[in-house]
Amino acid sequence: MSTIKVTNIEHENTTNGGIQLDNAGHVTVDGQQMPTTGPLSNRNIIINGGMQVAQRTTASQSQTAGGSVYGVDRFYAFASQASKVTVQQNQGSVTPPVGFQKYLGITSSSAYSPSSGDIFSFGQVVEAQNAAQLAWGTSDAKTVTLSFWVRSSLTGTHGGAIMNGSFNRSYPYSYTISSANTWEYKTVTIPGDTSGTWDMSGNGKFGYIIWDYGTGSDKRGTAGAWTGSQKEGVTGAVQLVGTNGATWYITGIQLEVGEKATPFEHRSYSDELTKCQRYYYRSRQHGFTYKGCYFGHGISSNRIGAAVRLPVEMRADPSFVLIRPVDGVQNGAHRYLGVGGSATTGDVSFTSVTFADIGRLGAPYIILNNSSVAAGAGYLFHIEAHAEL
Repeated sequence: MSTIKVTNIEHENTTNGGIQLDNAGHVTVDGQQMPTTGPLSNRNIIINGGMQVAQRTTASQSQTAGGSVYGVDRFYAFASQASKVTVQQNQGSVTPPVGFQKYLGITSSSAYSPSSGDIFSFGQVVEAQNAAQLAWGTSDAKTVTLSFWVRSSLTGTHGGAIMNGSFNRSYPYSYTISSANTWEYKTVTIPGDTSGTWDMSGNGKFGYIIWDYGTGSDKRGTAGAWTGSQKEGVTGAVQLVGTNGATWYITGIQLEVGEKATPFEHRSYSDELTKCQRYYYRSRQHGFTYKGCYFGHGISSNRIGAAVRLPVEMRADPSFVLIRPVDGVQNGAHRYLGVGGSATTGDVSFTSVTFADIGRLGAPYIILNNSSVAAGAGYLFHIEAHAEL
């Protein structure tokens, strides 16, 4: 048995490199890296990496202090200080990279100098069983590659991190933006962690995939090394929140097993939506509509029978929020609309609501405290179901 060793296979008229093999056996065809480990499909551990799905809103949102907003599904933007950035799908209306229609935008609202303990980060929490193949925390830990398209008004070194769900193991990484307001493709290869503790099974948190847009010095570290503490960025990296009006846009995010990035795995919108609805579902989308309402009937003065069936099984038993069919705003009265009513006529006011016997696929009835429900009457309503990590 003999072996033929080559580095290139080309047609005589090839101008794009043909088939190439590097020293490690990685295969490139027509300039595109081909997977050499794992499946050809379902390579991307990230959900909604093309920023297609935005169930909550497509409007600009101002970041609140100590909380997360979701400009698109599955991707949170966290800030320890309020009103420093706005977040929105396709913010700024720039043209996305070729092959993409959507992106997520973050814009600085002021020139803020972060304190040492501040955190300003964007990212996704990965469910444990979706990362089981990585075997992190063991001697078999696999290397992964993170790739994405990014555009910013601020050039220089930017940073992020991968961090476990317990906030005690992290790997800061850096990337460089060379040209302002220009889409650039970035790849970061991260060695598997053999020492840390990672949840690799069940529906809990595997960890966080993070991009830093202004985190303080206490939460930044040296790029390219695992550390036993919470780090969400790289020491000395650009702080977006420090420049009023600065922008940072991202799309095409992929996290996969291997030492090389492969082309972005474009999944259909319906596939991405279904994956997103495992963590969050909203029965009423944006705008004035009764379409997709749930229907219930009065059982007693404070109880409504309603078969709230969810489109997919959620990650965990969800929490429910009632939203009005007309404007989707849950105000202090927690009102919702009755059958045949208008924006004001037919509403039932209540001070609190309980969905009884909640399961991952829905709930059979709801209880409204301090309300007046007409037995036998019908009611329309919309819901949000939350099961985010």
